[in-house]
Amino acid sequence: MESYPAPARARVAEMAAAAAAAPDRAVAFQGAPGCNSHIAAMEAFPHCLPLPCFSFEDALEAVADGRADRAMIPIENSLHGRVADIHFLLPESGLTITGEHFLPIRYCLLGLDPDAAIREAMSHPQALGQCRHWLRARGIKPVANADTAGAAAAVAELGQNDVAAISPRLAADLYGLRVLAEGLEDSDDNTTRFVVLARSSEPLARPEAGQGPFMTTFVFEVKNVPAALYKALGGFATNGVNMTKLESYQRGASFSATEFFCDVVGHPEDPALARSLEELRFHTKWVRVLGTYRQARARP
Repeated sequence: MESYPAPARARVAEMAAAAAAAPDRAVAFQGAPGCNSHIAAMEAFPHCLPLPCFSFEDALEAVADGRADRAMIPIENSLHGRVADIHFLLPESGLTITGEHFLPIRYCLLGLDPDAAIREAMSHPQALGQCRHWLRARGIKPVANADTAGAAAAVAELGQNDVAAISPRLAADLYGLRVLAEGLEDSDDNTTRFVVLARSSEPLARPEAGQGPFMTTFVFEVKNVPAALYKALGGFATNGVNMTKLESYQRGASFSATEFFCDVVGHPEDPALARSLEELRFHTKWVRVLGTYRQARARP
């Protein structure tokens, strides 16, 4: 908790105490109260007790340890791409993806004095990237912070009129800041996709087939041979499985084998996807399904 700016600590302590009293209602999220993950948790689970966590690792551990029933974690943004480190953290967490949530992202410039000339804007690197054209056009220096609402709390603590935060409007109410500008995002359709994670032993960790439409998320490592990826993915093409996401990343320093993070439409018990995954396992070193869950938004 001491890593949060002072204006956020009392609220974090209050929310953590409420979650500790009823962990079956707690939904962990990364960031200070007022961030987009906080908003997403309240939208997806209106009666939950949001549990702020300073890092993604802390949020995932809160679920693994039983201090929270679920975690709400951002995975990708329509403007700025994937959220850093998530591809490594999700497989290592031992948790299962049980749902997804799409949140339209709207940013405000929050500060102390509406008449002051803003020199710097603090926020999470994702938020700064989503507002980079707006910042550049006004000559405002972007300054990275651990999260959006944490930046708002830091501005309130700093007390300098020429330093502002890029954050959701909710943070202005929580930390006593003024809304200096709205609509900072570089596109009106700016959206972040979140995934909901739970312990693998939960009854709803994998819903029954036939209750969809579904998404299935998995990771795999290709063999270090020519055309490895082509062979690994051939089954999805021949079986007509819609693959909506495929991203590569390296683990370690060998640069000899690539791991992939993948989303497909369907349930592993669907015949087409079952055949595709069987062929994938034949052509890869390993495959791990991270979750099967109902679609929150239809894929074409």
